[in-house]
Amino acid sequence: MQKILAADGISEKGIELLRKEFEVDVRDKISAEELLEIIGNYDALMVRSASKVTAEVIEKASKLKIIGRAGVGVDNIDIPAATAKGIIVINSPGGNTIAATEHTFAMMMAMSRNIPIANETMQRGEWNRKQYVGVELKGKTLGVVGLGRIGMGVAKRALAFDMNVIGYDPYVNEERANDLGIKVVALEELIENADFITVHMPLTPETKNMISMSEMKKMKSGVRLINCARGGIINEEDLAQAVKEGIVAGAAIDVFTEEPIAKDHPLIGLKNVVLTPHLGASTVEAQIGVSLDVSKGILAALKGEPVTTAVNMAPVSQQVMQVIAPYLNLAERLGCTICSLAEGAVKKVEVTYNGEITNVNTGLLTTAVIKGMLNPILEKEVNYVNAPMLAKSRGIKITEIKDKEVDNFTNLITVKAQAGGKEYSVKGTLFGNEGRIVEIDKFSVDVDPHARILICPHINRPGVIGTVGTFMGKYGINISAMAVGRTDINGTNLMVLTIDNDIPADVFKEFKALDVIFDAKLVNFYTV
Repeated sequence: MQKILAADGISEKGIELLRKEFEVDVRDKISAEELLEIIGNYDALMVRSASKVTAEVIEKASKLKIIGRAGVGVDNIDIPAATAKGIIVINSPGGNTIAATEHTFAMMMAMSRNIPIANETMQRGEWNRKQYVGVELKGKTLGVVGLGRIGMGVAKRALAFDMNVIGYDPYVNEERANDLGIKVVALEELIENADFITVHMPLTPETKNMISMSEMKKMKSGVRLINCARGGIINEEDLAQAVKEGIVAGAAIDVFTEEPIAKDHPLIGLKNVVLTPHLGASTVEAQIGVSLDVSKGILAALKGEPVTTAVNMAPVSQQVMQVIAPYLNLAERLGCTICSLAEGAVKKVEVTYNGEITNVNTGLLTTAVIKGMLNPILEKEVNYVNAPMLAKSRGIKITEIKDKEVDNFTNLITVKAQAGGKEYSVKGTLFGNEGRIVEIDKFSVDVDPHARILICPHINRPGVIGTVGTFMGKYGINISAMAVGRTDINGTNLMVLTIDNDIPADVFKEFKALDVIFDAKLVNFYTV
């Protein structure tokens, strides 16, 4: 049975889901040394933000297939190292959206009305009403840096408070943002015009310290900053100095460069600064949500199915997945078939999509084709993460073509490969929800690629089918289905047998020597 390690206090709801099919070890607190020592025993790892999944950990993870981060940020996981080893990394981009959005807004309001310090002094029996006069949100300009799910959520709530909202995001759909009432501007314009600035970007080399003293000096007098995204986007030392000098009127910070923070952290003890210990996702509902999200992804990955929240492969929306999911198995088997047909090293693969399927992103289907093509020939496991990289390393050029026009079928996938100076092709479609191969090297066929198929171009004359059937019966090889395809090539037909048994090498060699057979290619779909 496959084993899963759940670290960092994962919600029991997700663990219960996994325990229905797998063995799960729960280690709420695990040291870096212990993780290194035991990671080789596990097929999947679930973490929050505490455990650091370094390149060294990944190197020792001999069985690991997937790392699930129960949350949004994945900066505690070495994604390049995981990708190079074919390990899927997933997160939960939506599971804690509401929690983080609400915490951001709560921090902004607490800061603007001095709620934490007012409560603290009240608890000491003091009454300092005049000392803690705040500012209103209405009419103020909120600058949202990063217009993803959380940034958009904060912006919507700010609009409900009659704030003016401007936003910066190099990848945002400006038309959609404008429709919501958000004016998209350059970062410099946002910095110069906002009364409140909240950041909602991932921590990358580009976003680290993106708001430092130089940016703070350009801000409006009385500006207030909020960071509930990732520690390090706002430079903490510069922020502390800016607050002391009155350049920044206030700050609300939930995330830090180093967590937990040191007792002498520069932001501790400053007036007008509200600090919380990374509580953005800390709601009962969010912890359950991210745990279930990641558990479902791990279930899919350990069953060999694609996952929609992988961060080291092209993302696929639920809407697109609904369209392409029935074709994934077919695409892999078309790739496996083309691999078996080709003689010599494959240099180029062309995947063409025809019909209604061209309306969606078919990138994952193309990856499935590559996965199916490489699995039979590589010793290492090929999956949806490493398949494109492995193809590139072997010098295989992958081309994707879309053409809505199609004859006879609603949708059609065609895979062509160049190898040894020849071109090979195979086509497939769905009949209902069942994948079928409908053409092999220009021979029209109708083949259910469910187990093993034997592809045999043969002489077009009476008695060939009987000869083949007698031969298979002699060696106890059961034929469960047969398709015969015709082409314009005179004197040649193509027979495709679905067989239930492996064919020993010596028997296969004898079969290929039959005088009615031009060639034979065995395709074993158990490899995909």
